[in-house]
Amino acid sequence: MTTTPAAADYAATLLRVASGVTFLAHGLLKVTVFTIPGTVGYFESLGLPGVFAYLTILAELGGGLALVLGVATRAVALALIPVLLGAVWVHAGNGWLFSGAGGGWEFPLFWAIIQLGIALLGAGAFALRLPGLERRLGVFA
Repeated sequence: MTTTPAAADYAATLLRVASGVTFLAHGLLKVTVFTIPGTVGYFESLGLPGVFAYLTILAELGGGLALVLGVATRAVALALIPVLLGAVWVHAGNGWLFSGAGGGWEFPLFWAIIQLGIALLGAGAFALRLPGLERRLGVFA
């Protein structure tokens, strides 16, 4: 007898993969369109240390890939929340709607809440599970 993943497992997979792809897109945007020096300059123009730009790019690309693959999903989702809350702070002065000039804060806040949901749900179906890593991180996929 085979067991098929429940609808919740498929829903978790959809959230995980969609969020991961979106993180990859945002990270690649910073590298290919804005460029790394441009992203560093932008962070510095906000009064943030330039190293935060590198950490953000790394979080978006590495975290996005980990989410797509389903590696240490809960830990990765939780680790990405501070990045998104930083984006909420950056965009707070631009108003609510992300479609406004400079982008608003509703999208990064919504995305942070999605990460919390992913952390609660776990990886879902079709995840690359690395039990040794997940045990060391103190989380389950």
